[in-house]
Parts: sequence; C-alpha cells; structure tokens
Amino acid sequence: MSAQTAAEVVLVDYGLGNLRSAQRGLERAGAAVEITDDPDDFAAADGIVLPGVGAFSEGMENAGPFREPLAAAADRGQPVFGICLGMQMLLTTSEEADHAGQGQVEGLDFIPGTNVRFERDRKVPHMGWNELHVEREHPIVDGVDGQYAYFVHSYYAEPDDGDAVVATTDYGVSFPAVVANEAGNVFGTQFHPEKSGETGLQILRNFVEYCAER
Repeated sequence: MSAQTAAEVVLVDYGLGNLRSAQRGLERAGAAVEITDDPDDFAAADGIVLPGVGAFSEGMENAGPFREPLAAAADRGQPVFGICLGMQMLLTTSEEADHAGQGQVEGLDFIPGTNVRFERDRKVPHMGWNELHVEREHPIVDGVDGQYAYFVHSYYAEPDDGDAVVATTDYGVSFPAVVANEAGNVFGTQFHPEKSGETGLQILRNFVEYCAER
C-alpha cells in the first residue's frame, strides 16, 4: 500500500458492473483498486465492492460463483459495499424476477428483505437527483444528510428489519437509499455514488476510511 493509498479495495467483476467509473471514483477517494473476477482475491482486501446495473435475476446468476466467498467475507467482518443492483443483491429476493416470469430468485440474504417495484402511478425507472435523509448513524453516511445523490432504478429495498435502513429518500414514497446489516460491515447504496458528484465522493471517502480503520 502506497503512502497515498488509504485502503486496498477489490471491485467484483461479474459481468454487470459499471466498473471503470466505480474504479475512478474509488481511486479519487484514496483507494487502490483491483478489478477482479477471482474470489481468491477477496481475503487480502481491505474492502469489497459489488457494483451492478441490470436485472436482479441476471445479476444473481452471474454472481453465483461469488456467493460463498462473499458470505465468507461478510462473516469475517470485511466491509462489503453493494451499489445500485449490487445493493439489491444483498437482500433475500426481488419482485423483479417474478414480474419477468422467472419465478423467485434468491439473493445473497446478507440483509433479509425483498426488493419491490414502484407503484404504477410512479414513472419508472426513477431517474434523477434526490435528497438523502440519514435515519441513523453509520460511517458510510457521515456528512451527507440533506445532500443529493443520483438514482436510476425501478425497484427499491424493503428490509425485514427497519433498523437496516440507514438513509431514505422520497419518490412518491419514502424508500431506503442506504441499507446495512446488523453488524454494520455489509451495506449498500441504491444510488450511484460514482455519478453523484461531491455527495458520492464523500460516500466513497467514508467507505475507504471505514476499510482503512478495520
């Protein structure tokens, strides 16, 4: 690790991630970033990022080889950070697969709950800048209460435990913008921090600092 690098982070390449922009954002935040499709690289990392764009069922199918290594990382307390689809994959399941006629698809189940579709009176995908409302303390949201982040999605998380909700935003309904597991080391943002300007950079800095301190 160089003197300028706060933490060494792996960015999981499972075929659906917005890898280059996420890499640039993390590097701006002070991380040394390795893009990898090899789960053997997880153990030595200070933190793991699971990015994602696209459909839940395809994401879980592609992420199949990473399911057990990610669970092992979460169990040993490594920070695991899901972004957009990557955040939704942290939950148990999603209505999206059912809507697509694919039946129930099992998520990673690190944060028990499901992902639900916006009601039909809402235009989907929800796309644009929304204000973040921090609901409880967590290192990932330090300094971002009341700031705006960029969202692109049609489904949102409904954790079984309300305490899993770290921050919310509003789009006709209040929904989780940031969620975390009970231990606090597995968390995700529904928005794209790498596309969210200074707010996103603050989130990524918070993540890198959290990784460095563990």
